[in-house]
Amino acid sequence: MHLTGLHVYPVKSMYRLSPESAVVHPWGLAGDRRWMLADSTGRFVSQRENPALGQIRAGLLPDGVLTLTAPDGSRIEVPAPAVASGDALADVEVWGTRFHAAQAAEEAHRWIAEHLGDYRLVHLDDPRARPVDPEYGAADDRVSMADGFPLLLTTTASLDRLNELIAAEHPDGHETLPMERFRPSVVVGGAEPWAEDTWRRIRIGSVTFKVVKPCGRCVVTTTDQETGERRGKEPLRTLAKHHRLMNKAAFGQNLIPERPAGVEGDALGTLRLGDEVEVLEDGAHWPAGGR
Repeated sequence: MHLTGLHVYPVKSMYRLSPESAVVHPWGLAGDRRWMLADSTGRFVSQRENPALGQIRAGLLPDGVLTLTAPDGSRIEVPAPAVASGDALADVEVWGTRFHAAQAAEEAHRWIAEHLGDYRLVHLDDPRARPVDPEYGAADDRVSMADGFPLLLTTTASLDRLNELIAAEHPDGHETLPMERFRPSVVVGGAEPWAEDTWRRIRIGSVTFKVVKPCGRCVVTTTDQETGERRGKEPLRTLAKHHRLMNKAAFGQNLIPERPAGVEGDALGTLRLGDEVEVLEDGAHWPAGGR
Protein backbone atom coordinates (compact mmCIF):
# COMPACT_ATOMS: atom_id res chain seq x y z
CA MET A 1 0.00 0.00 0.00
CA HIS A 2 1.16 3.52 -0.78
CA LEU A 3 0.16 7.13 -0.19
CA THR A 4 -1.56 8.27 -3.39
CA GLY A 5 -3.20 11.52 -2.24
CA LEU A 6 -2.29 14.32 0.15
CA HIS A 7 -4.58 17.28 0.82
CA VAL A 8 -4.44 20.42 2.97
CA TYR A 9 -7.38 22.78 3.52
CA PRO A 10 -5.99 26.14 4.72
CA VAL A 11 -9.48 27.42 5.59
CA LYS A 12 -12.08 25.06 6.98
CA SER A 13 -14.53 24.03 4.23
CA MET A 14 -12.75 25.98 1.48
CA TYR A 15 -10.95 24.53 -1.55
CA ARG A 16 -8.05 22.14 -1.11
CA LEU A 17 -4.33 22.28 -1.78
CA SER A 18 -2.76 19.01 -2.97
CA PRO A 19 0.98 19.15 -2.30
CA GLU A 20 3.47 16.39 -3.00
CA SER A 21 4.64 16.48 0.62
CA ALA A 22 3.42 17.83 3.96
CA VAL A 23 4.87 18.08 7.45
CA VAL A 24 2.84 16.34 10.17
CA HIS A 25 2.15 18.29 13.36
CA PRO A 26 0.40 16.83 16.42
CA TRP A 27 -2.81 18.71 15.45
CA GLY A 28 -2.74 17.89 11.71
CA LEU A 29 -0.84 18.55 8.50
CA ALA A 30 1.10 21.81 8.42
CA GLY A 31 -1.21 24.63 7.36
CA ASP A 32 -4.36 22.53 7.56
CA ARG A 33 -7.49 24.30 8.85
CA ARG A 34 -5.75 26.87 10.99
CA TRP A 35 -8.32 29.34 9.57
CA MET A 36 -12.11 29.25 9.53
CA LEU A 37 -15.19 31.40 9.22
CA ALA A 38 -17.43 31.98 12.23
CA ASP A 39 -20.94 33.39 12.44
CA SER A 40 -22.17 36.06 14.86
CA THR A 41 -22.35 33.52 17.72
CA GLY A 42 -18.81 32.27 17.12
CA ARG A 43 -19.96 28.96 15.64
CA PHE A 44 -17.99 27.64 12.68
CA VAL A 45 -19.41 27.96 9.18
CA SER A 46 -18.99 25.16 6.64
CA GLN A 47 -20.30 23.90 3.32
CA ARG A 48 -23.15 22.33 5.26
CA GLU A 49 -24.76 25.76 5.50
CA ASN A 50 -23.08 27.50 2.59
CA PRO A 51 -21.68 25.34 -0.23
CA ALA A 52 -20.16 28.47 -1.83
CA LEU A 53 -17.29 28.21 0.67
CA GLY A 54 -15.81 25.41 -1.42
CA GLN A 55 -15.46 27.75 -4.39
CA ILE A 56 -12.99 30.05 -2.62
CA ARG A 57 -9.43 29.03 -3.47
CA ALA A 58 -7.17 29.39 -0.45
CA GLY A 59 -3.39 29.50 -0.56
CA LEU A 60 -0.54 29.96 1.88
CA LEU A 61 2.48 32.13 1.16
CA PRO A 62 5.88 31.26 2.68
CA ASP A 63 5.51 34.02 5.30
CA GLY A 64 2.20 32.57 6.54
CA VAL A 65 -0.03 35.03 4.69
CA LEU A 66 -3.34 33.52 3.58
CA THR A 67 -4.53 34.21 0.05
CA LEU A 68 -8.19 33.95 -0.93
CA THR A 69 -9.42 34.00 -4.53
CA ALA A 70 -13.11 34.14 -5.48
CA PRO A 71 -14.61 32.64 -8.65
CA ASP A 72 -14.81 36.15 -10.16
CA GLY A 73 -11.03 36.55 -9.79
CA SER A 74 -11.17 38.88 -6.80
CA ARG A 75 -8.18 38.18 -4.53
CA ILE A 76 -7.05 39.24 -1.09
CA GLU A 77 -3.97 38.58 1.03
CA VAL A 78 -4.56 38.20 4.76
CA PRO A 79 -1.65 38.25 7.24
CA ALA A 80 -2.06 35.78 10.07
CA PRO A 81 -3.31 37.61 13.17
CA ALA A 82 -1.65 36.80 16.48
CA VAL A 83 -2.19 37.60 20.12
CA ALA A 84 1.46 38.64 20.44
CA SER A 85 0.83 41.32 17.80
CA GLY A 86 -2.13 42.71 19.74
CA ASP A 87 -4.82 41.31 17.44
CA ALA A 88 -8.24 40.75 18.95
CA LEU A 89 -9.35 37.33 20.13
CA ALA A 90 -12.72 35.80 19.32
CA ASP A 91 -14.57 33.15 21.32
CA VAL A 92 -15.40 30.49 18.70
CA GLU A 93 -16.89 27.01 18.62
CA VAL A 94 -16.48 23.83 16.59
CA TRP A 95 -18.92 21.02 17.37
CA GLY A 96 -19.51 22.06 20.96
CA THR A 97 -15.91 22.87 21.88
CA ARG A 98 -15.29 26.55 22.55
CA PHE A 99 -11.82 28.07 22.29
CA HIS A 100 -10.13 31.31 21.33
CA ALA A 101 -8.91 32.30 17.87
CA ALA A 102 -7.40 35.53 16.60
CA GLN A 103 -9.51 37.73 14.32
CA ALA A 104 -8.29 38.81 10.90
CA ALA A 105 -8.28 42.47 9.93
CA GLU A 106 -11.52 44.25 9.04
CA GLU A 107 -10.53 44.36 5.37
CA ALA A 108 -10.70 40.56 5.30
CA HIS A 109 -14.13 40.55 6.90
CA ARG A 110 -15.41 42.98 4.30
CA TRP A 111 -14.06 40.76 1.51
CA ILE A 112 -15.72 37.71 3.09
CA ALA A 113 -19.02 39.58 3.43
CA GLU A 114 -18.94 40.54 -0.24
CA HIS A 115 -18.39 36.99 -1.47
CA LEU A 116 -19.89 34.66 1.16
CA GLY A 117 -21.92 36.39 3.87
CA ASP A 118 -21.68 38.13 7.22
CA TYR A 119 -18.94 35.98 8.73
CA ARG A 120 -15.72 36.60 10.65
CA LEU A 121 -12.41 35.14 9.48
CA VAL A 122 -10.39 33.78 12.40
CA HIS A 123 -7.01 32.10 12.80
CA LEU A 124 -6.01 29.46 15.34
CA ASP A 125 -3.09 31.36 16.80
CA ASP A 126 -2.49 28.67 19.45
CA PRO A 127 -2.72 25.21 17.82
CA ARG A 128 -2.85 23.62 21.27
CA ALA A 129 -6.09 25.39 22.16
CA ARG A 130 -8.49 22.65 21.09
CA PRO A 131 -8.46 19.05 22.40
CA VAL A 132 -9.82 16.08 20.50
CA ASP A 133 -12.82 14.16 21.83
CA PRO A 134 -11.46 12.58 25.06
CA GLU A 135 -13.43 9.41 24.36
CA TYR A 136 -11.15 8.68 21.40
CA GLY A 137 -7.88 10.44 22.23
CA ALA A 138 -5.41 11.05 25.04
CA ALA A 139 -5.63 14.08 27.29
CA ASP A 140 -2.87 15.91 25.41
CA ASP A 141 -4.10 15.15 21.87
CA ARG A 142 -4.95 18.32 19.95
CA VAL A 143 -6.69 19.19 16.69
CA SER A 144 -6.81 22.24 14.46
CA MET A 145 -10.21 23.55 13.36
CA ALA A 146 -10.98 20.32 11.49
CA ASP A 147 -14.27 18.70 12.47
CA GLY A 148 -12.87 16.37 15.10
CA PHE A 149 -9.44 14.84 14.53
CA PRO A 150 -6.07 15.84 13.06
CA LEU A 151 -6.24 13.79 9.84
CA LEU A 152 -8.80 11.85 7.79
CA LEU A 153 -7.77 8.78 5.79
CA THR A 154 -9.62 7.28 2.83
CA THR A 155 -8.68 4.51 0.40
CA THR A 156 -9.09 4.30 -3.36
CA ALA A 157 -10.38 0.71 -3.08
CA SER A 158 -13.25 1.73 -0.82
CA LEU A 159 -14.18 4.57 -3.18
CA ASP A 160 -14.20 2.13 -6.10
CA ARG A 161 -16.41 -0.23 -4.14
CA LEU A 162 -18.75 2.60 -3.13
CA ASN A 163 -19.09 3.69 -6.75
CA GLU A 164 -19.95 0.09 -7.70
CA LEU A 165 -22.66 0.04 -5.04
CA ILE A 166 -24.03 3.40 -6.20
CA ALA A 167 -24.10 2.17 -9.79
CA ALA A 168 -26.07 -0.91 -8.69
CA GLU A 169 -28.57 1.33 -6.89
CA HIS A 170 -29.02 3.43 -10.06
CA PRO A 171 -29.38 1.08 -13.05
CA ASP A 172 -30.28 4.06 -15.27
CA GLY A 173 -26.91 5.62 -14.53
CA HIS A 174 -25.23 7.84 -11.96
CA GLU A 175 -22.08 9.95 -11.95
CA THR A 176 -18.89 8.38 -10.61
CA LEU A 177 -17.97 10.18 -7.40
CA PRO A 178 -14.42 11.55 -7.07
CA MET A 179 -12.43 11.30 -3.86
CA GLU A 180 -12.57 15.09 -3.45
CA ARG A 181 -16.19 14.77 -2.28
CA PHE A 182 -14.90 13.24 0.97
CA ARG A 183 -12.24 15.89 1.69
CA PRO A 184 -9.56 13.51 3.03
CA SER A 185 -6.13 14.45 4.34
CA VAL A 186 -4.43 11.28 3.10
CA VAL A 187 -5.50 8.76 0.46
CA VAL A 188 -4.13 5.21 0.41
CA GLY A 189 -3.94 2.99 -2.67
CA GLY A 190 -3.46 -0.77 -2.76
CA ALA A 191 -5.76 -1.80 0.12
CA GLU A 192 -8.81 -4.02 -0.03
CA PRO A 193 -12.23 -2.31 0.03
CA TRP A 194 -13.17 -1.24 3.57
CA ALA A 195 -9.91 -2.68 4.97
CA GLU A 196 -9.28 0.63 6.77
CA ASP A 197 -12.27 -0.11 9.00
CA THR A 198 -10.20 -2.76 10.83
CA TRP A 199 -6.98 -0.77 11.30
CA ARG A 200 -5.90 0.43 14.74
CA ARG A 201 -2.36 1.75 14.10
CA ILE A 202 -0.63 2.46 10.81
CA ARG A 203 2.62 3.86 9.51
CA ILE A 204 2.80 6.22 6.54
CA GLY A 205 6.41 6.77 5.56
CA SER A 206 8.20 7.44 8.84
CA VAL A 207 5.14 8.66 10.81
CA THR A 208 2.81 6.42 12.83
CA PHE A 209 -0.85 7.14 13.53
CA LYS A 210 -3.60 5.88 15.79
CA VAL A 211 -6.75 5.01 13.83
CA VAL A 212 -9.36 6.19 16.29
CA LYS A 213 -12.84 6.44 14.79
CA PRO A 214 -14.83 6.02 11.56
CA CYS A 215 -15.89 9.23 9.86
CA GLY A 216 -19.67 9.71 9.79
CA ARG A 217 -20.54 11.57 6.61
CA CYS A 218 -22.77 14.59 5.99
CA VAL A 219 -24.32 16.66 3.19
CA VAL A 220 -20.90 17.99 2.13
CA THR A 221 -20.30 14.66 0.35
CA THR A 222 -23.27 15.44 -1.93
CA THR A 223 -21.64 18.73 -3.00
CA ASP A 224 -19.58 19.01 -6.19
CA GLN A 225 -16.30 20.47 -4.93
CA GLU A 226 -15.59 22.09 -8.30
CA THR A 227 -18.94 23.84 -8.83
CA GLY A 228 -20.52 24.07 -5.35
CA GLU A 229 -23.66 22.36 -6.66
CA ARG A 230 -25.60 19.93 -4.47
CA ARG A 231 -25.85 16.76 -6.55
CA GLY A 232 -28.65 14.77 -4.90
CA LYS A 233 -28.69 12.11 -2.20
CA GLU A 234 -25.55 10.18 -3.11
CA PRO A 235 -23.32 8.97 -1.59
CA LEU A 236 -25.26 9.29 1.67
CA ARG A 237 -28.15 7.08 0.54
CA THR A 238 -25.91 4.20 -0.52
CA LEU A 239 -23.60 4.51 2.48
CA ALA A 240 -26.60 4.46 4.83
CA LYS A 241 -27.77 1.25 3.19
CA HIS A 242 -24.48 -0.58 2.73
CA HIS A 243 -21.86 0.91 5.06
CA ARG A 244 -23.11 2.11 8.42
CA LEU A 245 -20.67 2.28 11.33
CA MET A 246 -21.53 3.58 14.79
CA ASN A 247 -25.01 4.46 13.56
CA LYS A 248 -23.64 6.73 10.81
CA ALA A 249 -23.25 6.54 7.05
CA ALA A 250 -19.46 6.15 7.19
CA PHE A 251 -16.54 6.56 4.85
CA GLY A 252 -12.91 6.87 5.95
CA GLN A 253 -11.13 6.77 9.29
CA ASN A 254 -9.88 9.52 11.60
CA LEU A 255 -6.20 9.57 12.57
CA ILE A 256 -4.17 10.99 15.43
CA PRO A 257 -0.39 11.17 14.82
CA GLU A 258 2.02 9.67 17.33
CA ARG A 259 5.20 11.37 18.44
CA PRO A 260 8.27 9.37 17.36
CA ALA A 261 10.79 8.49 20.05
CA GLY A 262 13.40 11.19 20.43
CA VAL A 263 11.53 13.73 18.29
CA GLU A 264 10.86 17.09 19.95
CA GLY A 265 9.08 20.15 18.62
CA ASP A 266 6.04 20.48 16.40
CA ALA A 267 7.31 18.61 13.31
CA LEU A 268 6.74 14.87 13.78
CA GLY A 269 7.84 13.90 10.27
CA THR A 270 7.01 14.49 6.62
CA LEU A 271 4.55 12.62 4.40
CA ARG A 272 5.33 12.29 0.70
CA LEU A 273 3.29 10.93 -2.18
CA GLY A 274 4.41 7.37 -2.83
CA ASP A 275 5.24 6.68 0.84
CA GLU A 276 4.71 3.09 1.92
CA VAL A 277 1.72 2.47 4.16
CA GLU A 278 1.94 -0.36 6.69
CA VAL A 279 -0.70 -1.66 9.09
CA LEU A 280 0.91 -2.06 12.51
CA GLU A 281 -2.20 -3.17 14.42
CA ASP A 282 -5.61 -4.25 13.17
CA GLY A 283 -8.68 -6.09 14.40
CA ALA A 284 -10.92 -3.10 15.10
CA HIS A 285 -14.67 -3.72 14.99
CA TRP A 286 -17.03 -0.78 14.73
CA PRO A 287 -20.69 -1.72 15.23
CA ALA A 288 -23.25 -0.66 12.65
CA GLY A 289 -25.31 1.07 15.35
CA GLY A 290 -24.50 2.69 18.66
CA ARG A 291 -21.04 3.59 19.98
